[in-house]
Amino acid sequence: MMPSEYGGSELGLADATVMMQTIAESGGGYTASSSVHMNIFGLAPVVKYGNEEQKRRFLVPLIEGKERACFAVTEPNTGLDTLRLQSLATREGDGYVLKGSKIWTSTAQVAEKILILVRTTALEDVKKPSEGLTLFYTDLDRTQVSVTEIKKMGRAAVDTNQLYFDGWRIPAADRIGNEGEGFKMIMHGMNAERILLSGEAVGIGYAALRHASNYARERIVFGRPIGKNQGISHPLAKSWCQLESTRLMIMQAAKMWDEGYASGEYANAVKYLAGEKLSRPVRRLCVVWEAWVTRRSITSRGS
Repeated sequence: MMPSEYGGSELGLADATVMMQTIAESGGGYTASSSVHMNIFGLAPVVKYGNEEQKRRFLVPLIEGKERACFAVTEPNTGLDTLRLQSLATREGDGYVLKGSKIWTSTAQVAEKILILVRTTALEDVKKPSEGLTLFYTDLDRTQVSVTEIKKMGRAAVDTNQLYFDGWRIPAADRIGNEGEGFKMIMHGMNAERILLSGEAVGIGYAALRHASNYARERIVFGRPIGKNQGISHPLAKSWCQLESTRLMIMQAAKMWDEGYASGEYANAVKYLAGEKLSRPVRRLCVVWEAWVTRRSITSRGS
């Protein structure tokens, strides 16, 4: 999705979504896809809002694979309420001094760069909560930032972290766009992320449906595959219809994003739909998988 003048392929979000669906559908699920997608959507604000010098300085090494980026927005006390962020950047001379913390920052153990959203004007001093937020893309300096990995049960291909900083100095040249306008910039990237995540969810749904359908064809009961019974085939067909209709809406949302559509209702809608429709084929898979495991267990005990 990066411009060709900086070494990118200059493909669109629609192309990226197809790729991410394929990665998830391969069996890797969110573990595999999450190790890839940050460097697809993460720097979309830099591509759109960065100046020419910043694009040359930031995009080229990322595209060449010489630098990796992480993404820091969520905070421990605010969660998904981005407009209530408390981390603060104070202007001092030709730079800023940052104080605060971030949580659920993926790949911070290995990233050289960080895209971070903080307040440059305190919440109580702005007319609207969306004002006063500023976006930076800068070096993740571990001498000034404490990076602590969060232990978790899944998604082991990607580290997840909490960040703490107090007195972290970064140059003003690393600020993306105008001060106080970071919210609209970060939403540009988040809308892309939601569409990518939706494609990945549908990929997982297709993988589950494929496993369930294969088992329904292979499992023979009373002399015929169980998939010939309407109680099995109809729910599987319904799951396919739901997944396919959601996939088509995802591709429409991606096409609109590629064409410059800035509002987020389609990105939000497909993220919701993908999560809802993913769960159905997964439940179908669990039912047929339980039957398979039970059969194997009975066969093993019998032998």
